Amino acid sequence: MLMYCFYNVVPSKEESENTESSAPDQDDDEPEGAIAGDTTDLFSAVSSTPFAFPKGPSDISKSKEQGPVQPSLTNFPRTQYGTRKRTFHSSWYKDYSWLEYSVIKDSSYCFACRHFSLPNAPDSVFASHSGFSNWKKALSKESGFKLHSKLEHHVNAMYAWSQYKRANEGNTTMLNSINTNRKKVVEENRYYIKTIADVLLLTATQNIAQRGHRESGDSRNKGNFLAILDEIAKHDQLIEKKLRGCANAKYTSHQIQNEILQGLAEMVQTEIIKEVKECEVFSVIADETKDLQKKEQMSLVVRYYYNGVIHESFLCFQAAESLNAAGLSAMIISCLEKHGLDYRNNLVGQGYDGASVMSGKHSGVSARIQSNARFAFYVHCNAHCLNLVLVDATKAVPEVVDFFALLQQLHNFVSGSYVHLRWLDVQKELYPAEQPRELQALSDTRWACRYTACRTMRDRLPAVLRLLQDIALERNGERTVEARGLLLQIDIQFLGLLVTFCKVLGDAKCLSDMLQSSTLDLARAVDLVGALIDTFQDYRNEKYFDELWKEVEELAEKSKISVKIDRRNPRLSSKFLDSLVMSTIGQRKCDDEGFPRPLFNQVLDCLIAELKRRFSKKNCEIMQGVQSLNPKSATFLNEEPLIAFGHIFESDLDDLKHEVHQIRRLLDQRIKSDLGTPSTLLDFILFLEPYKEVLHELFRLCKIAVVSPVSTASCERSFSALKLIKSYLRTTMADARLSHIGTLSIESRRARGLNMDDFVTYFASSHNNRRILLL
Repeated sequence: MLMYCFYNVVPSKEESENTESSAPDQDDDEPEGAIAGDTTDLFSAVSSTPFAFPKGPSDISKSKEQGPVQPSLTNFPRTQYGTRKRTFHSSWYKDYSWLEYSVIKDSSYCFACRHFSLPNAPDSVFASHSGFSNWKKALSKESGFKLHSKLEHHVNAMYAWSQYKRANEGNTTMLNSINTNRKKVVEENRYYIKTIADVLLLTATQNIAQRGHRESGDSRNKGNFLAILDEIAKHDQLIEKKLRGCANAKYTSHQIQNEILQGLAEMVQTEIIKEVKECEVFSVIADETKDLQKKEQMSLVVRYYYNGVIHESFLCFQAAESLNAAGLSAMIISCLEKHGLDYRNNLVGQGYDGASVMSGKHSGVSARIQSNARFAFYVHCNAHCLNLVLVDATKAVPEVVDFFALLQQLHNFVSGSYVHLRWLDVQKELYPAEQPRELQALSDTRWACRYTACRTMRDRLPAVLRLLQDIALERNGERTVEARGLLLQIDIQFLGLLVTFCKVLGDAKCLSDMLQSSTLDLARAVDLVGALIDTFQDYRNEKYFDELWKEVEELAEKSKISVKIDRRNPRLSSKFLDSLVMSTIGQRKCDDEGFPRPLFNQVLDCLIAELKRRFSKKNCEIMQGVQSLNPKSATFLNEEPLIAFGHIFESDLDDLKHEVHQIRRLLDQRIKSDLGTPSTLLDFILFLEPYKEVLHELFRLCKIAVVSPVSTASCERSFSALKLIKSYLRTTMADARLSHIGTLSIESRRARGLNMDDFVTYFASSHNNRRILLL
């Protein structure tokens, strides 16, 4: 739009004075007063008039924004018309909003025509330099204001002015309008991407598949991801508009899904790495398993201390291309370097199972990593150690081997299709108020879980015997023969071992569950193992065996099994016919009850010996140092093991000695004040945390002690998530997508707490082929 501006030079002081002095006299009907009003008002009007020479477009724009110049003077200048003097009246402003007045020229102008006329508009006196000043004809119908207001070019200018005011009042100039529209589009796009990310996050944390077999528009089952989005679109018009929009900007393809899952997983990993770096020292835990695609997947977990809690956080799954020590150690190191962790100086522990490729002293994974990270000492998984204790102890007693073999055979027999139906009917008959139970299979990898199998057999032994007796009378070939054979082997010795292992494995399972806790520290694990050894030693007394035998008798009576064993009296050799035999040599001494007490003691002795052998770490300087930081240990704050512990991790020994002296004084003060003392290693490090700047070396050693790995249970738990993610129908999933979904699933608490606005910003900065505005 071309805008006209009219300029007038501000008169000099002399001209102003001449104008005032030459003013005509006033008529009687006009009010008295100054000709041009007060001097201040005059100059303010002149300074605000649009007729000053503009310096550029900004001055023109400023004049447009200010609007018409409509000074309201007490007395306007008078002009002689015939016998009367006429003047401009300020009341005309109300009838003609476009009207403006110049005090200098004593003329009126049209503000709309001066600023908003079209380029081809005809000339008008109201837009000229001189303006309109014929006050006699100002209100005439054929001239003046009324005629001008009816002209076409004036109407067009007024319309342009009204549009300008409307835009200006809403602060929506053309640039602001563009910015506002862009901002609206960005907000809609960010909301849409957040919705997509929320759906993917939901499916990942709930371990359900995202994609369907066919995701076309006519498919009946598009998959969970698109189905959920379609359901949301029914209640959200914006989502529906985006989904029905451009096909290449829906952001629902599998490539975009991978990018979003990667972004969410990286944000979770960034949060974990930030906490690890703040802790400084950390341990790494690794284990591998086969997925349904027969790929070896390694799970990597970091253990660290942060904000008063021990954390074991999952980092990623990695497909192991080679299973030798060199390949596995390279995978672990590359993962730590990828996340920016200083493993050479801050890695203080490695937790693996007992496989030789991991624990080998010379060329195993632990040895190779320790060659680069001098503080990364290897710790054998304590849960695996407990499992090996039970395996070795039971293999050493032949009767126990036969017992578990019979237990497995009973499970196999009852699991048959025909027998299983009979098994359910027998339970409904004998236990009408309870739900039928299944005999548990024996686990070869988790012997502590055999407690469940023993307990179920003990609770349902009458039903098992009833089932075997019924089938033994059926005359059904092999099934009948097998039932009779199993029935004959369930005697008082079987009952005695069944009750014994319900007790023993129950205690071992309790320890196994505790060892699998992610917050358990090494000192507490040693205390728990010691408590189990003491428990087994307490079982080796007459009083406890009498109590156990009473339980065996009750079970035998319930199962209608005789507690006596019918034994044929041995016949003496003919050469002893004339002799009095006083010895029992050559005879097997058994208790009157029929369950040999030496067998019970032998089982306990084997367990105790294996526990002491597997968990004996008295000669390990690291374990002695950990125990010297354990408030329950007899060597708590003992300088000799503590100094040796500090020497291994290159602490300043002089500072460490002074800090030990100071912490003893602090503990003595708490005892005198009846405030209590720390009871565990974790309590002790919480007590030290307020003084960590002063007691730096001692606090660092405590962090090393608590972050030392106890078991690989966190990796085992990640394998449970792996089975849910990479299921039979999802075996073609790529390794990167598996790792990202695994991170979101296992670290679901962190994933659900992500700020989705931050994610959209992160996604927009990392997404290269951006088809929609997000920033």
